[in-house]
Amino acid sequence: MQAKNLTGGQELLCINTEKVYDWVINETTFDLTLGDLELPIGPTGDPIECDDIVDNGVTCEVAPAEVDPIVVLGRVDQEFVIDGTTVTLQLVNIQKNFDVTVFVELLPELGGAIIEVGTVSFTRCEQVILCAPEGTDVDVTFTDLDCFVCTAICVENGTEVDELTDITVSVRLCQSIQSTFEVTLELVADFCAPRDMLPIPPCPAPTMPPQCPVIFPSGDDGDNG
Repeated sequence: MQAKNLTGGQELLCINTEKVYDWVINETTFDLTLGDLELPIGPTGDPIECDDIVDNGVTCEVAPAEVDPIVVLGRVDQEFVIDGTTVTLQLVNIQKNFDVTVFVELLPELGGAIIEVGTVSFTRCEQVILCAPEGTDVDVTFTDLDCFVCTAICVENGTEVDELTDITVSVRLCQSIQSTFEVTLELVADFCAPRDMLPIPPCPAPTMPPQCPVIFPSGDDGDNG
């Protein structure tokens, strides 16, 4: 039995979605001190030494932690006057957990491989003003997240394993922060329909390359007598 459509081919629908209560985008940069990391075993099976690393060959990667990358620690109501109207917003405390992985690049004569040294976890906290009353979810999405090594000193320990010390990295992130709540909406809308299939191009007809009749065959019909 075919459903009866409303005027214009539309129907009254109920859909589950998220209402965005508030949305901000910001950018921040901060420095981290990672401490000391021992150099790992290299491709040859021996521990990497300081002399094996190219100049400025210490790099890093940063990523959200796999477990609890974002934790909302709490929110406090605060009143603000906006355009002459008093509104109640929330001061939201957010904890963000990251993992920074450090790498070293070996000399070309040693293969030039990039070797992972180790990963260090760290936490940053921040406050943001949102319309985020109790019951709403606070979602943080990183639109850009990268880092670079600011300082790293390689220390030779003789018979012991060499290590990187005084490692500091600078992290830059761009983030989108939204407060949302699941809602059920009633609206009039069209159902989506699949698009038409695109035809497969037929085999091309045989073609001849451009001719050169001006020069071949000869166009001289003059009298040879």
